[in-house]
Amino acid sequence: MNKSDLIQTVANEMKTSKADAARYVEAILGAIESGLRQQEKVTLSGFGTFVKRSRPARKGVSPVTKQPIEIPPTVTCGFKPSAQLRESIGDTGEPSGSTPE
Repeated sequence: MNKSDLIQTVANEMKTSKADAARYVEAILGAIESGLRQQEKVTLSGFGTFVKRSRPARKGVSPVTKQPIEIPPTVTCGFKPSAQLRESIGDTGEPSGSTPE
């Protein structure tokens, strides 16, 4: 599902126009983004937690020149699903692509 699909689903569920649904989705995503900017995490009970994660500087190799490079530190976003969400999607704790024996 991509953003357009999400907007269409919200429009159908809320029995509203796609334009209104797009505003709802944008407002929610904006609130999550703002929350992450101001704090370390945003928790949506029953869904999961969005967290800021810091990656330290590290050494790497340029794929073009094959020379060593310094990769600067960066901040990224992670998501930890709630137990309720994991259960609802059937998460067994197995890595994706693995097959049960």
